[in-house]
Amino acid sequence: MSKTWIRVVAGLAVVMGLTLAAWLTSSQVEAQSTSSSTQSTLNGTWKASVSKSNNKINLNLEREHKRGKSNMGHDFDFAELQGLTLEQALNGGPVTFNLSREAGRVDFEGSFENGKGSGTFRFTPNSAFISAMKSRGFDFDESDDRDDRHGEDRVFAAAMLNVSTAQADDLATAGFGKLETEDLFKAAIFKVDSRFAREMKASGFENLGMEELVKARIFKVDAEFARQVAQMGFEKEPFESLVKMQIFKVTPEFIAEVRNEGLNVNAVEEIVKLRIFKIDAQYIREAKADGVPMEVERLVQRKIGIARH
Repeated sequence: MSKTWIRVVAGLAVVMGLTLAAWLTSSQVEAQSTSSSTQSTLNGTWKASVSKSNNKINLNLEREHKRGKSNMGHDFDFAELQGLTLEQALNGGPVTFNLSREAGRVDFEGSFENGKGSGTFRFTPNSAFISAMKSRGFDFDESDDRDDRHGEDRVFAAAMLNVSTAQADDLATAGFGKLETEDLFKAAIFKVDSRFAREMKASGFENLGMEELVKARIFKVDAEFARQVAQMGFEKEPFESLVKMQIFKVTPEFIAEVRNEGLNVNAVEEIVKLRIFKIDAQYIREAKADGVPMEVERLVQRKIGIARH
């Protein structure tokens, strides 16, 4: 494996880690008894900005603790916010509105000016949701090795991400086995559901877990792309090969172009190398004119200046 590929993969791992951390990590909070942690209200401040291009609003909520701060940001349709319209946000003035979800309700107070707003919020958890999720095996107070949030922060995150009992029931039909609360958050963020899992299974990937399906969503690997890969002549490829092909934008058109130039590529690693080193049809024609053999490695060598022929 080339050093370039290793650096690329390492960089992508960092990006994925930061993406998840933005949603799934919050500061540790002052310890409370588990009997009351998910029943108390939470308070904090909010800032918002309107996206005029798609009529959405970005809300960023911040809470302060003795040990630091926690932030959570998300884009919402105005229809999700009761008591706030696009016109109110753009025209300005004092506002009161709320976000009502199965996990609880967030009440907002503050003001807007020219599409930007700020104020305070109060989150009231729904005890019925907490009990219903516990009956399904998701205990928001129970310690999770992969998620160091306190119980009240988990319920708050569930409300912001619209985690629901219906979502939990749907995932239970997908054959994942035992899921943790963090898996519910990931599924909500990246839109992983039983339908997507079934589609991927039908395309030949029968044993993908939550982590793989999240990666599939991040890199836009779906059943349609799996069919395209098979049509390119790369049948029965492992899941990671499809991820690489999406990362480096390997398309049927690109493969047809290089093959039309006389380059016989039958391995995903070879076609990915062409993309990494930006070897396209024009470059292949130039190399052919110089007498370079039509082999991927020889083309790569010419590209990086190791060999001329």
